[in-house]
Amino acid sequence: MAKVQRLILAVAVVLGLWGTAALAQGSSRSEDSKPLVLIGAIPLSNVVGRIDHLAFDGKGRLFVSALGNNTEEVIDLSAGTRVHTISGIPKPQGVVYAPEFNKLFIGSDEGKLYIYDASSFDLITSINFGDDVDNLRYDATSKRVYVGYGDEEAGAIAMVDAATTKRLDEEFKLDAHPESFQLEKSGPDIYVNLPDLKQIADINRNSGAIMRWPVSLELNFPMALDESEHRLFVATREPARLAVFDTSSGRMVAALPCVQNSDDLYYDSARKRIYVAGGEGFLSVFREVDPDHYQLLSDVPSAVGARTAGYPGKILKGFDQFYLAVPARADRGAEILIYTVQD
Repeated sequence: MAKVQRLILAVAVVLGLWGTAALAQGSSRSEDSKPLVLIGAIPLSNVVGRIDHLAFDGKGRLFVSALGNNTEEVIDLSAGTRVHTISGIPKPQGVVYAPEFNKLFIGSDEGKLYIYDASSFDLITSINFGDDVDNLRYDATSKRVYVGYGDEEAGAIAMVDAATTKRLDEEFKLDAHPESFQLEKSGPDIYVNLPDLKQIADINRNSGAIMRWPVSLELNFPMALDESEHRLFVATREPARLAVFDTSSGRMVAALPCVQNSDDLYYDSARKRIYVAGGEGFLSVFREVDPDHYQLLSDVPSAVGARTAGYPGKILKGFDQFYLAVPARADRGAEILIYTVQD
């Protein structure tokens, strides 16, 4: 038996296979240690231009705002294919799904909010906000869709009743265009990035009071919230940083270098991680040491220009996956990259 083993080893060395096998084994160990591992891609043929935000319906569908293509793409994650295209939306941006009413809400850079039946994809109605309907959030408790819209002095957070699809009279004026914002679930606060003012707005939904925190870094676009630890995660572009704020005081407690040109950011509460998507060609993954200290885990390779993403947590029979939108390039079409999230 020993002679046979030596013979097999000798043949492998002669053929150059031993080094390849060792390299593959090392690569496998390296992949196993990564927080995100690329496992596949879903092609989006005939989609051109910039891709903006993503949303999930909790039943295995992914909605992709293809801003440069003037379409909303609907993907069946179980099948790994695009199953429908909603056309005729000028520059779609934010998108959100209201499960109780099976309605899909899509914001347009041209100033309208489009509302669709999420089964037939027939247009139910549209609401004109005037300019730049961008980020959207759904509050399942109040059954309201929160709408960030407007530029400069007209910027505000408005609300739409998801059941009636009627715009409510109440809104929160911000004097600047709102970028990403997050809603508290156990409290009344809304946190809003206002990069034009170099501020974060803290809105009390009950009283309407607005506090403003100064941001020393510039171009604060994406945001995520760790409500239990009272921490707000914000990615900035100049310089490229992951900034962490204490929501009790508005004080910045940490700032770490991260991927450039970020446009989406997610907090993984189960693993105490932050995932930052940016156009530089990789994803920055951080871990929380404690609420005031954070550490870069890995810069995970992605694709240049891929700066919007979606992370729904565990869906589809418990698979924990991260989705990254990649716009079309000269040598390759648009696609959604799929990463498995690893402990």
